[in-house]
Amino acid sequence: MSNQEIPRTRRRRGSDQPTLKEVAEAAGVSAITASRALNTPERVNETTRQRVLEAVERVGYVPNLVAGSLASARSRFIAVIVPSLSNTVFIEVIRGLQTTFEAHGYQILLGNTDYDIEREHRLVRTFLGWSCSALVTAGLRHTAACRDLLVNCDKPVVEVMELGEALDLNVGLDHREAGRCMARHLLERGYRRTVFVSVGTDRDYRAAMRYDGHREVLAAAGLDAPFIELDQPSGLDAGAAGLDRVRDAHPAAEVVHFANDDLAAGALLHAQRLGLRVPDDIAIAGFNGLPLGQHITPRLTTIRSPRETMGRRAAEQILRRLDDKRVSRRQLDVGFELLVGEST
Repeated sequence: MSNQEIPRTRRRRGSDQPTLKEVAEAAGVSAITASRALNTPERVNETTRQRVLEAVERVGYVPNLVAGSLASARSRFIAVIVPSLSNTVFIEVIRGLQTTFEAHGYQILLGNTDYDIEREHRLVRTFLGWSCSALVTAGLRHTAACRDLLVNCDKPVVEVMELGEALDLNVGLDHREAGRCMARHLLERGYRRTVFVSVGTDRDYRAAMRYDGHREVLAAAGLDAPFIELDQPSGLDAGAAGLDRVRDAHPAAEVVHFANDDLAAGALLHAQRLGLRVPDDIAIAGFNGLPLGQHITPRLTTIRSPRETMGRRAAEQILRRLDDKRVSRRQLDVGFELLVGEST
């Protein structure tokens, strides 16, 4: 039977499953080459890899990943733990991680903490129990017990999203400097009465870091830095509510610096409903550089964080470690970009 004649599905007796040897025969390669194509695809050429993948589909082969990890004490899984799966910011980081890992034969195990560091501890324990090859966590703050697990796990650990004293590897940006950058821009535009608005800074502490930077710049200019924290989930509705709070508590405010673009976009749209001119009556700024902010009128002034790039760089650091290659820098600053729109 030729390679082309092998049926896509077939009945097998008992619990027998297609083997790697059958995949190799169907692809016309050795079993070692077939194994490399599936487990370390960077070690075979693309033509050979495609032949093996096509053979996998034809014979219906499914690798026993658990057995492989038990035999080697190392799996082809990378654990990725983020605080939210509904926030575009983290979805883009995940995309950068996933595409890079998949290109090297790894898959991700995804966990969501919902900004609960106790839950993060439980997820780390679970993923380590599955013999993941490495871990990616969003942020540098962990419970003491979780920190002990990560320090002693003897696997590559990358903490992303921010910069600071890391357990192992660190890929992120300086949130305090991002807050300073936006505050300096607003001062350069002539604004002197600025209010910072956020939600849940006890959980999203990186927003609090940006406020700290914002406040430092205003204090150096001899200006107050009033702060409003909303008690509701971040989103367009919260942004609208934030604008109302600012107008009630600080009627002379010239500009509102929101902790993220969802809030800022909600405020901008609400301002238009109220008949306010942006930026003439009230200016609005955000953070993240989400597409929404660049497709509304006026375009939102914000700071763009390179989220997908952050994921790729973090994955590259892990892959170097797993290949026993030297990592030249334990900390990588991916930076940020000020996007000046018409909202300020």
